[in-house]
Formats: sequence, C-alpha cells, structure tokens
Amino acid sequence: MMRQSLRIGLVGAVLMVAGCTSVPADLNQGPAVSAARTEAQYEADRQAILAMQGDYAVTFDFTETVAIAEGYELKEPKLSGAREVVWVIADTGDFISLQHALLVGDEDAPFVIKHWRQDWQYQPSQVLAYEGFQTWRVDPVSAAERIGAWSQTVYQVDDSPRYAGVGRWHHGEGAATWQPPVSWRPLPRRDATTRDDYDVIAAVNRHTITPWGWTHEQDNSKLILRTTPHQELVREVGVNTYRKAELVGTFAVEEYWAATAQYWARVRAAFTQLETTSTRFTIHDDAEGTQLYGPLLSLSQEIYFEAKTTDAAWAEAVELLQAQIIQDGHGFVVDVE
Repeated sequence: MMRQSLRIGLVGAVLMVAGCTSVPADLNQGPAVSAARTEAQYEADRQAILAMQGDYAVTFDFTETVAIAEGYELKEPKLSGAREVVWVIADTGDFISLQHALLVGDEDAPFVIKHWRQDWQYQPSQVLAYEGFQTWRVDPVSAAERIGAWSQTVYQVDDSPRYAGVGRWHHGEGAATWQPPVSWRPLPRRDATTRDDYDVIAAVNRHTITPWGWTHEQDNSKLILRTTPHQELVREVGVNTYRKAELVGTFAVEEYWAATAQYWARVRAAFTQLETTSTRFTIHDDAEGTQLYGPLLSLSQEIYFEAKTTDAAWAEAVELLQAQIIQDGHGFVVDVE
C-alpha cells in the first residue's frame, strides 16, 4: 500500500484547476459561486501539496550572490545531488504531512537516512516563528492572513522544528506556486558545520509544482544578530530541484519506516506537545547534532537493526528531549501517555 501512495500521480489534478483567485470570496457573484470557487481552490491546493510525494532525483544548488558586509568574500557555490523518496504520513483533509527520506550508497542495497518533513495546515490559527539562537515562538495568525491560506512548517531530520510560513497557492497554466512572506530560519547544516560568521537566515521560500516534479526556491539573506543593529552579511539564492525518477532500492525506505514509524510518531507527538503548549521554547544542540539530532537518529537505527525495542528507544529519547528543551523558561516534560 505504501508503494502505491508513493507513486500516485497527482500533478494532472493540480493543473486542471487553473486561474483560481487567491481569496476565496467574490461577493459580486453570489454565495453559491463563491462557495464553489472556494472549494475548487481548496482542492487544487490539496492536490498541489500531494503532488510532492514520489521518487525523485534531487539537486541542491546554493550560490552566494551579493556581499553586503564590507570586506566579505563570496563563498564557493555548493551543488550536490541526492535520491529522495517523499510520501504522505498523514492526510486529514485540511492537514497534510509529507515525510522525506534519502537513499545513500549502493543502489541495490541503499542506506536510508530519514530526511526533512513538511506539514501543511489549511487556515492555521498559529504559526512558528524562529527568533535566532535556537529559540522559537508561537505567533497567532490573523483571520485576514489565514483565510484561504496554508501554513507550511518544516521539520529537521530529528523532527525538531526548523521554520514555517503562511501563504496562498496560485494555480496557473502548467504550474502551481506557493510563497509566504519572509521568515527566519536556523543556519542550514551545510553552513552550521563549517562557519560561524552569521546567526540566522531571512528567507523567501517558494514551492512550484510542475508536470515533471517540483522546485523549492530560496532567496536568502544571511544575518548577524550578535551586533546592534543587526547586520546583513551576504545574500544567496538556492534552488532545490525534484525531478521524478524511477529509483532503485526504494524497498529500503519501506523497511525502515515499517520498523521505525511508531518511534517517530512518538517523537513527532512530543514536538507537537511542545508547540501547542508553549509561547516560546529553545532546543539546544550543537552544529554536529551530537546532543539531540544524532542520538535521536541513532536510536531509530538501533530499532531498525533490532538492537533496541521501540519502547526502550523511546525511553531514551524522552530523556534526550527533556534534557535539551527549555519551554517558556522552564524544563520540558514529555507527556509519555
């Protein structure tokens, strides 16, 4: 069943509904027409999000473009590739969760690395906002902002939050695009492990769905927060391109997820608890992820290789989460029920 969900071709449904307005009401055409248009927009939005599932050959391409700080020298561009599988782990209509996984090494016997996750919520009442220095706050979303809009919240490989935004889908001929306002996010791992000359990225985050796959574009400003006033260091453009591919070895993703899904569901629930019961929280980890990111992933591998039971791994995960998270100025207590 999972492989069927991984290969569902939904782009055609996305492109069938084109030219919908970005606001769901048109008072001049009456409530019936407005309701139909709203429903058509909602369905087109859903199909655009669901179209991101599948098997992909991916390229990650980041280039610094404009040095803002005096004396700054542009770094070399960073281009890499990957084999990535994306599938739906939750779909309740107005909420969709897409999990990513990387296939690494030999095609016939690949190693699976759980990758990022993206959660989409229709007309959200709140959204996460990154403040810098590993701290997030929970912001309300006004009625005007959320009507007809979707939030996307991106989570790191250990299911801790990374960034979020609220925007509306726009459906045109041959493409559907979602773009929220600028939001802050932590340093990407490609920089966090190699440099310490800036503190946060202010990013424009754009997703575009096409018949051949989808793209994730980023217009980034790397900011220094440790100075007063804050200083822009350099600007960067990034394009992550997901092209549909017939990947070999995707059975390994099925096997990994079958073994570890219950463990990761508990980890997700802990972070959901944190988000829904906090106004502000801090998650401590170092650039290499030795305090939280690495250990949580390692526990999942121990489950996969049957070195630990799910319950035993989860008990250790609870200790890690409670040791590394500060919630509203206090220690975080995971609800293990």
